[in-house]
Amino acid sequence: MSEMVKSSKKTMPNSKDLKLLLTIGGLYALATFLSNTFVNIFLWKQSGEYIDIAIYNLFVYILQPISFVIAGKWAKKVDRTIIIRTGVIILSIFYVTVLLTGDNASRFPYLLGAILGIGYGFYWLAFNVLTFEVTEPETRDFFNGILGTLQSLGGMIGPFSAGFIITRLDNFQGYSLIFFISFFLFLIAVVCSFFLKKRKATGKFFFKHVALERKTNRNWRNILYAHVFQGLREGLFIFMVAIWVYIATNSEFALGGFNLAVSLCSFIGYFMVTKLLKVEHRKHAILLGGILLYAGVGLFVFQTGYWMLLVYGIVVGFAYPIFNVPFISLTYDIIGKAKGAKDLRIEYIIIRELFVNFGRVSAILIFIVGVSLVDPETMIPILLLTIGGGNFFAYYFVRRTDSSIYTVK
Repeated sequence: MSEMVKSSKKTMPNSKDLKLLLTIGGLYALATFLSNTFVNIFLWKQSGEYIDIAIYNLFVYILQPISFVIAGKWAKKVDRTIIIRTGVIILSIFYVTVLLTGDNASRFPYLLGAILGIGYGFYWLAFNVLTFEVTEPETRDFFNGILGTLQSLGGMIGPFSAGFIITRLDNFQGYSLIFFISFFLFLIAVVCSFFLKKRKATGKFFFKHVALERKTNRNWRNILYAHVFQGLREGLFIFMVAIWVYIATNSEFALGGFNLAVSLCSFIGYFMVTKLLKVEHRKHAILLGGILLYAGVGLFVFQTGYWMLLVYGIVVGFAYPIFNVPFISLTYDIIGKAKGAKDLRIEYIIIRELFVNFGRVSAILIFIVGVSLVDPETMIPILLLTIGGGNFFAYYFVRRTDSSIYTVK
């Protein structure tokens, strides 16, 4: 009996670590939502060149998967808490660098993008692994629900507060303040990471094995290709939306209000989808979400003012949960059924990340070449209307996956 008690205690989640990881996740969400949208605007106001903004984001998405692989390899050799601490420290360094470069930040898009990409890679690899380790099946829904709520609140509070601060201060003082606040929030997250329980590394790194699994596993191959198309849209829209909203309004406060509307709709959307979506209807939801996201592109490209942009924000705010919830669930179901998934989940997560970022990088490279050869006012709408259909095109590969892996009988 005593052995059974000891065994059960080992399988119980560490509530302290769970709360600490949620705290770190909440601080990360608030810090990034507070500043990241406005980093693009900060650089845009200095240079006024689309290519400079594209290069900054290009280096983010080139370095992120590279650091993801490095962090994944380290995750099987060193304490996981060291990796997440490294990621948070690098993200802190990013904001220090932005503060130090100040009005000259647009001269260093390569450096800024590289630092941010490396920080993202280390942080998210460690956070994903630690999520598996500090939660159990009975606590995972609670953890993801609370984390999603914190992220949504960060998305509502962060950009709106940042926009308000920037418009109330002269020149770049507002930007400096919000970047400093983000830096301070990451410092608190670093302190929290020291209280996480140390977790010894185990196992070997079988990256090549998982990469080649797509040749024999049709479901894994198709979901990876779907992630490429999802990444295509993200790579372009993640910076173009902020810039176009700012150009249309010439107001950081209006941009903050736009992000507030998107995040509020996403918050409602995630709650509704989680409650209403049935497992057997996942593919239909992915198709519907893809159609709505593509339809939103038309509203965005042919908008005639800020109110039309708000309508676009509302549409995509609801569309993203409809697409993302079943798409992410399907992805993890496919990974769960893949060969050696129990011991190779880090490798599977890394491969997925590589394919998403391949799509993001491809979109940005196409954008750079396009606006270099053709007038941006002509080329950008064409790119938005084509690459913007990435989520819709992803459904072609989603529908080719075997539904029996997740359909409840």
